[in-house]
Amino acid sequence: MTTTSSSGSSGGSSSSTVAFAAGALAGAAVSAASLYYIYRSQQLAAPRHPPAAVAASSQPAATHTASLKDFENDEILAEHLTRNVQFFGIEKQKAIASSFVVVIGLGGVGSHAAHLLLRSGVGKLRLVDFDQVTLSSLNRHAVATRQDVGIPKATCLQRHFQQIMPEAEVEAVVSMCTADNIEQLLSGQPDFVLDAIDNIHTKVALLAACKQKGIPVLCVAGAGAKADPTRLRIVDISESSIDPLARAVRHKLRRECGIPGGIPVLLSTEKPRCQLVSMVDMAEGNPLDYQIVPNFRVRTIPVLGTAPAIFGMAAASFILCQLAGSPFYGEPIIQLTGQQYDRALMRLQQREEEVFGSSEDLPVDRDDIILLLREVYRGFSARADRQVLPGGDKGLMRNTAHLHFTRWDAAKPPTVDNLVLLTAEEAEQHDAAGLQWLQQQEPEFVKKVERLLDVVRAQVMY
Repeated sequence: MTTTSSSGSSGGSSSSTVAFAAGALAGAAVSAASLYYIYRSQQLAAPRHPPAAVAASSQPAATHTASLKDFENDEILAEHLTRNVQFFGIEKQKAIASSFVVVIGLGGVGSHAAHLLLRSGVGKLRLVDFDQVTLSSLNRHAVATRQDVGIPKATCLQRHFQQIMPEAEVEAVVSMCTADNIEQLLSGQPDFVLDAIDNIHTKVALLAACKQKGIPVLCVAGAGAKADPTRLRIVDISESSIDPLARAVRHKLRRECGIPGGIPVLLSTEKPRCQLVSMVDMAEGNPLDYQIVPNFRVRTIPVLGTAPAIFGMAAASFILCQLAGSPFYGEPIIQLTGQQYDRALMRLQQREEEVFGSSEDLPVDRDDIILLLREVYRGFSARADRQVLPGGDKGLMRNTAHLHFTRWDAAKPPTVDNLVLLTAEEAEQHDAAGLQWLQQQEPEFVKKVERLLDVVRAQVMY
């Protein structure tokens, strides 16, 4: 026992009494905390719902008795999702809980994405992959252990997910995605599809099918041989001129499927740091040992495990925000010049003088123009499809010489959240028609622009 020296006997007695009382209180607090911990551990471990495991097959999973849809009425589920509810709000989190997401490709990217979708409360997941867990995949897989080596990746995730979120409906499909089974894999009206496939032909077939069916899909480009997490971007597939895999997918989608764009792709602007493993490096063993199925992916690319994990988490974040109806608009891939920003500001000043009589005290500066031209409108007219046309701009460039800013609502001042970017002809028509006419004749276009202006208001703290 530690004692404290004192100058008098009465002082020593008083100190001992205080120390004894403090120790008693501390002991009581520790005991209470221990009892609560034991109680909560028993409560969490107790079988509160019927087993939700689903056999790994290509058939739909059995219906679960428990459901995430009513998570707010369940004490443990509500606590599990507390931070999500604080972030999104209860109604948007309920939308996530009612969602059905298909993840195709369960390697480093797909496993991490599926893992975070599950933990974030997605109610139903269909996990698709033909491949097995290998020792060499443990450096990047989200949940696999050495005990999982040799079993299908879909089955592995399903088993672990049952321990993490037993209330979720998780369907494991041990099958390669092919043109013959895409219809089955996309059955059941999924709310979103994640393409984490690394085979270009299968990737294109899946993206084309989703586009034709109107199913939202996110394409993930190559994570192999990458390391820099600051280089990730989500862009339209028509802008994918940097990543080799995304670029090849863009060409095949346009040439073979007639799809020039309109599909978001997650890619890295980082150049690959290393090349495919050469046949010489593989010569010591049998190259066919690198295959799971004949003629598929004989050569491999080196992978730093952190890169696919970051890709997967970025993909999950994008999908969750889409499901919640709170999409984000990431850092654009384009790089505009100072001359483009100066020209846009000068044209706005000229337009204010010609249409509204004066440009004095214009409440917009060059920084505002940079925000609007690059980050909000991304160098496109508000009426454009935001797709780079073949033979035109490349992913890092954008011609803005034909674009002009004008007031969205002519009755309000030209503040940063009241400017719309249009072509010269579109701007003339907009100024002549007025916002009230647009609200009656083109309500969807009005909603589109208002969403963009809401982004501006959020960024400038309005």
